[in-house]
Amino acid sequence: MAITDTGTTSRWILAENKPLRLFTLFILYVCQGLPIGLFWFAIPAWMAARGAGAADVGYVVGLTALPWTLKLVNGFFMDRYAFLPMGRRRAWLAGAQLVMIVCLLVSAITDPPANATLFLGLIGFVVNMATTFQDVAVDGLAVDILEEDERARGSGMMFGGQAIGISAGTAVNGWVIARFGAASAYLMTAALIALATVYVLSLRERQGERRFPWSAGETHPRNLAIHVGAWGPILSSTFKSMVRPVSLFWVLVLLVKGFHYGVFTGMTPLIGTGEVGWEEEGVTNLVASASLLGGVLGLTVGGWLGDRFGAKRSGIGLLGAYLVLSLAMWSSVEMWSEPNVFRAFGYAWLGLDTLLTVAILPISMRLCDPRVAATQFTLYMASTNFGISSGAWVLGLSDRLGGLPNLFLVVFALHSLGIVTMLIVKFPRRSQVVEQVAAQLPEAEGPVPTRN
Repeated sequence: MAITDTGTTSRWILAENKPLRLFTLFILYVCQGLPIGLFWFAIPAWMAARGAGAADVGYVVGLTALPWTLKLVNGFFMDRYAFLPMGRRRAWLAGAQLVMIVCLLVSAITDPPANATLFLGLIGFVVNMATTFQDVAVDGLAVDILEEDERARGSGMMFGGQAIGISAGTAVNGWVIARFGAASAYLMTAALIALATVYVLSLRERQGERRFPWSAGETHPRNLAIHVGAWGPILSSTFKSMVRPVSLFWVLVLLVKGFHYGVFTGMTPLIGTGEVGWEEEGVTNLVASASLLGGVLGLTVGGWLGDRFGAKRSGIGLLGAYLVLSLAMWSSVEMWSEPNVFRAFGYAWLGLDTLLTVAILPISMRLCDPRVAATQFTLYMASTNFGISSGAWVLGLSDRLGGLPNLFLVVFALHSLGIVTMLIVKFPRRSQVVEQVAAQLPEAEGPVPTRN
């Protein structure tokens, strides 16, 4: 087994160990899912069970989701500024998770009540802002280190892990909130993220890099060659990649995908507590189990769908499944009070969302220029999250649109648009942009002294 000049075996180096790459992406996405489960599901369900209406729940969900829309700026900073001796992404990862921990501890101390809508929204905004930096760093890491034949499986590990994290963050936090209060949930989430941070600090991205800022180690030549380090080239390369027609059409599909998540995230506790009559723990348990199922499907079926049918055909089929779900819910309003109907809705939309995310993620990766991978991938993910925020905002307007049932018709129309787009646009089957740029990079072995 190879030993680096820093005394680290190659099994702890991401670029040299495929199982470690996939497991690390899985763990980091689990970590990312924990605060999402807390602030997107457990807290809204807690609010709804204590009398909050659609406008208040939609406000908190929308403000919580807003950083995921604004995260497009995160990638620019990560591509521009990097502590290369620790790799392109790992310093950002560790730093973002430390901020998440601090914010959660502050939230536990302040412990706002369920009717403090503005305060809860602001807490959700701040914690999720830190989470978005972690998310962008993980996405950039995935684009950097995954091989082409690993991307479908890596996508399954990433978003399967996120779904499992959301499941754990929803179920466990819902249980903790019901019995011990929200402050205990904040503390527990902070502790779990702290464990993931210790794991991140135990790894290296490439051979010879530093584990800690003060450790021995040097910048890897691949990172030195690919690092832009100036705003002008970053903006220019990103702009050229994003304005390609295929990229613009892809953004439209991602907006459509995000919209249903924003609508259904807020609609789930409203139907569960208002129509079925459950308490918040019942709603969070359903969301948790459905998210867990989605995670398992993502880890297993999701990667297989991409390998077997390709990202495009899998995406079209899964969007078609959402058409069926939307029509079924719209036409069965009188049955919404039935617990089994509500369960079926929760399992269906959360499971399908994970599968859809896993299936189409390789297209986003293939469209990315590796020189600005964090920036461009973030713009794609921000498109989805802008759709989520839009969906949450439209949820708050449900009364003006004729009630919750009519929102299913809106989702149906947008998913139809997404299917048409995917049918008529030719999306890449391989990372054409990545291969073109990589061919221009120097072949180099081993670390070189850092210029930082």
